[in-house]
Amino acid sequence: MGERTYTLTFSVDYPDRDLDRLSTFFRILTVIPIAIVLGLVSGSTYSSGGGDSTTYFIAAGGFLFGAPLVMLLFRKKYPAWWAEWNRELLRFTNRVGIYFYLMDDTYPSTDEEQSVHLDFDNPNGEELSRGLPLVKWFLAIPHYIVLFFLWIAAFVVTIIAWFAILFTGRYPQGLFEFVEGVLRWQNRVVAYALILITDEYPPFSLK
Repeated sequence: MGERTYTLTFSVDYPDRDLDRLSTFFRILTVIPIAIVLGLVSGSTYSSGGGDSTTYFIAAGGFLFGAPLVMLLFRKKYPAWWAEWNRELLRFTNRVGIYFYLMDDTYPSTDEEQSVHLDFDNPNGEELSRGLPLVKWFLAIPHYIVLFFLWIAAFVVTIIAWFAILFTGRYPQGLFEFVEGVLRWQNRVVAYALILITDEYPPFSLK
């Protein structure tokens, strides 16, 4: 039997070539424009004023969580276009992420796949639990804890990779695969606890 894969699959093409040293050196600056675009698409809540005069502004977009939760709870449905929105936003988020983490020097596209390969099937609401989405955020707490330490390690790895690219033009493949694994882990947790496309508990694995 072949190895069983998780509902969400994720991989990043390893850049087996010299990476651009100049854009790597200034990556924290060059990522800003596309990070702003991602922020606008993702949506955030802002406030101004104070006390009773506080005004709230809610940006459009972001991952759809509340609506799928309510729909699953009362109708056992997960509309396909909601899943497609979450899939495309997750892909875009990861393209920006791997650019920031120096895993590719191609500027992130808002719609092209590029080197990030992320996919999942549209969920069938009839096959998903009605009440489990209410507690998935809580059940995923062990993953949050592990990911906290993994991202500290990934940050250190990224600094090492930054120097390696500046001096050699290459991202060490072992370090690349580690950061790719952390991203894969995080995306699986997002699939389970945030966008609610699966009831399968994420594995504690970088693979």
